[in-house]
Amino acid sequence: MANNFNQNRMNQIGTYLKEKFGKKIIKLSLEGGFTCPNRDGTKGTGGCIFCADNGTGHFAGTISQQIRLLSDKWPDADYIAYFQNHTNTYAPAGVLREKYYSALEHKGVVGLAVATRPDCISDEALDLLKEINEKTFLWVELGLQTMHDKTAEFINRCYPLSVFEETFERLDKAGIRTVVHLIFGIPGETRDDMLDSVRYVASLHPFGIKFHMLNVVKNSRLAETDPGYIPFNSIEEYADLVISALELVPDDITIHRLSADAPRPILIAPEWSYRKRTILNTIHNEMRRRDTWQGKIAQKRTTRQTRGF
Repeated sequence: MANNFNQNRMNQIGTYLKEKFGKKIIKLSLEGGFTCPNRDGTKGTGGCIFCADNGTGHFAGTISQQIRLLSDKWPDADYIAYFQNHTNTYAPAGVLREKYYSALEHKGVVGLAVATRPDCISDEALDLLKEINEKTFLWVELGLQTMHDKTAEFINRCYPLSVFEETFERLDKAGIRTVVHLIFGIPGETRDDMLDSVRYVASLHPFGIKFHMLNVVKNSRLAETDPGYIPFNSIEEYADLVISALELVPDDITIHRLSADAPRPILIAPEWSYRKRTILNTIHNEMRRRDTWQGKIAQKRTTRQTRGF
């Protein structure tokens, strides 16, 4: 296994940040007051089918709220200001500048993370991100969800894979770290479909990958159109898929999320997805039992290629 792994046999972002900054770093999930182009009618309405009416940043708040909430538990930690909810580059560059720099001015904030859509990074926004990237630690999270355009149409993503590829290349050329967000359990996708998306993203070699389990939540379009849908039948089934995905990801790509949870009052299915610690422990314990690790299959392929097999 690679020497940058923690005890969980993967290159998790928390461990990466602690080694980089020499201390505990916490992401502050922020609500920046943005919306999305498939909500306001620019490209569509209603948002992606899995989003609740308030977006997906269920635990996001203001930076002051987040610091107060977390500082007692981790009094010596520093912070990454993470603009999470909705599309956090979907505004004029002047608005983005004010929001981003205002967050960076807070005591203890050592970096910035921006979650957005690949079709919502204007040239002006990219220039701003390049500027910030030269001054502080930055990553941009792109919500891909799936490589399959048929699925993208079903979930009302409102952009094709080609747009993601163009934006990824623009960010890469600008030297900006990119984290790609994938969702497991979208209706109609098979296990092979999901792992194909993992292979595709791994081949691009982003800074990081985020695996998100689909949650069916109240006030989402999916809850209305398919209220009986259950993405995974058990924690063990989901853990098995995540482990197979991790084996495909090169070990120098940081892992930012293995699951997802939603507030219990709005959660419909899987009814156990709020049990985040149990899900993570199942993944970690099963990886140890199987004696597997992130990049195990990717490493084999690299070795074969190097040896000319």
